[in-house]
Amino acid sequence: MSLRWSTESDYDVLGCVMFDAVHRGRSLYTDTQRRAWVPAPRTGEDWRARLARQHVLLAEADGVAQGFMSLLPNGYIDFAYIRPAFQRTGLFRLLFQAIEGKAAQLEITRLFTHASLVAQPAFRAMGFRVVRPETVKLGGETFDRYEMEKLLTKA
Repeated sequence: MSLRWSTESDYDVLGCVMFDAVHRGRSLYTDTQRRAWVPAPRTGEDWRARLARQHVLLAEADGVAQGFMSLLPNGYIDFAYIRPAFQRTGLFRLLFQAIEGKAAQLEITRLFTHASLVAQPAFRAMGFRVVRPETVKLGGETFDRYEMEKLLTKA
């Protein structure tokens, strides 16, 4: 497994990784919820603009994207998706440790995210705490998720 910071040429592939993770990975959401969450692989100008504002770390195995995680300059982890074949393999930890290292370089003192029901235990294992449970609407469906945070200490 290799990690690298993504470039604009990776953005469509990241949309496919996200789609694959949501639709084929282990989930506590219904099929209807998953279709509402990510109806198709993300592409296009809005997707590209959103990713361009972030530090996006890409994990590859044999040159094929298997997961990614992103960090906004304010400490928000916007995306954390791993293809089904690499879920529960330690890839989430590997990605997170690199993102946490980037946050330290940027002198970010608080990481935060909105974690899905499946991602919440992985973030908790990385030292995050639940700030509050939330229910949100997306695409006509209701989703439970968690606002989570981790305070970082300066080295």
